[in-house]
Amino acid sequence: MPSPPATLRRPPVFDPAFRAKLADLFAWRRDVRRFRTEPVPAERLEALFEAAALAPSVGLSQPWRFVLVDDPERRAAVHRHFERTNRRAIATQDAGRAARYAALKLEGLDTAPVQFAVYCEPEPEQGHGLGRMTMPETTLYSAVMAVHTLWLAARAEGLGLGWVSIVEPAAMAEILDVADDWALIGYFCLGYPAAEGEVPELERLGWETRRTVQVLRR
Repeated sequence: MPSPPATLRRPPVFDPAFRAKLADLFAWRRDVRRFRTEPVPAERLEALFEAAALAPSVGLSQPWRFVLVDDPERRAAVHRHFERTNRRAIATQDAGRAARYAALKLEGLDTAPVQFAVYCEPEPEQGHGLGRMTMPETTLYSAVMAVHTLWLAARAEGLGLGWVSIVEPAAMAEILDVADDWALIGYFCLGYPAAEGEVPELERLGWETRRTVQVLRR
């Protein structure tokens, strides 16, 4: 087994001012759809992926796999695929919602300077299967936790993240040339937001309203 660290730091103290800022970070996290085109510094992007790798994972399996998509031809293929699937998604909505849906400009694929996919390796060797015997899907949950961690870290840096979920995993695996057994979590656009608002765009455009939390007691 690996040796414990030679020295252990004392845990930091998170004072009320920090906790208030953290609450603001949670409240102002957004699914960004409109980006400025200015590039994201490479060192900042690297720091975001490193932050994502601090997310909790079942059995310390770290099953997330990041695929940074820089190649223009692959980006164009993703864009074409999105357009096809998006048209089908619009067709499933009633007339009123279809107009609002089309106005959302969900993709951000035209302007976001950074695009990447997040995958999960369902049966990673790392972690030795701990915690997965009865709930093997916990590897997927772990990869989603990495996404959320990256999302918050990006927001703290003034960056926005957009989740493009209207894509088909099989088609994306072919476009991005990834391992057959990897499970797609999502395709993401990252960059500086073109605009920011206190009310989420879906709520502002009347798509849905946020509900108060409900906790069951047993």
